[in-house]
Parts: sequence; structure tokens; C-alpha cells
Amino acid sequence: MTTIYHFENGDGTMREIDTHKVNPVNDQLGITAIELPSGEPAIYKVSIPHSPDVVLNFQNGPIGEVGVNGITNEALLAIVLDRMAFFQKGPYACRENALAITNIEQGLLWLMKRTFDRMRRGVEGTHTV
Repeated sequence: MTTIYHFENGDGTMREIDTHKVNPVNDQLGITAIELPSGEPAIYKVSIPHSPDVVLNFQNGPIGEVGVNGITNEALLAIVLDRMAFFQKGPYACRENALAITNIEQGLLWLMKRTFDRMRRGVEGTHTV
């Protein structure tokens, strides 16, 4: 079923995500991406049994034009990195956590490199490629 969302610049749609479903806990979590008319997924809703839904609003539009209006990929990765680092310091430490931490750190570094390159070119905060 497709639900239409109305935005200032047109109608958007939603789609279900299931790549996280690997165990009984994750199987119960519903993730819905709400896409802008451009197709960009800017809002994610996580449905949790017996709890209020969690809604993540991602940055929508260039900061130079619209200001800060949502979470960034970097901020979300920083949260996951912090949580994984906590588990890795305790009784849940394992090789898989260490590898996940390394790859999250690499993801953050590549996103920072992209930002620095855009700043150097004078296009950060714009739609210019």
C-alpha cells in the first residue's frame, strides 16, 4: 500500500525497508522511508512494538539556502559509533563489533572528506555538484 504525503513542492510516497530484519528483535521493527517528490528519502519512521514511533527527519535542502532542518548522515553514524564503542568496552566485545566500528569510522571519514572537498571548491551548502 502506498500512502501519499503532501509537501510544499508536491506529493511524496513511502516505502518499507527490511534489510535490518535478521533476528526476532529486528523482525518486529518496521522502518518506513518517506520520500520527497524528488525521490529523496528525507524522513524515516521506525515503528517499535509497545512504544511511540521514532521519526528521523534528515536535512532537507542545502544548509546555505534553508538552514539546518534535520539530522545528517554524519550525526546518525556518530550515534551508532558511540553505541558500538560502548559495547566494545564491555562484556560484548568481539571481532565483529571491532570491524563494524572500523567501517563506521571509515564511513564518517569519507563523508568528512566529501565535505572538506566541497568546502575547498566553495560549493558546500548548495546543490552544486
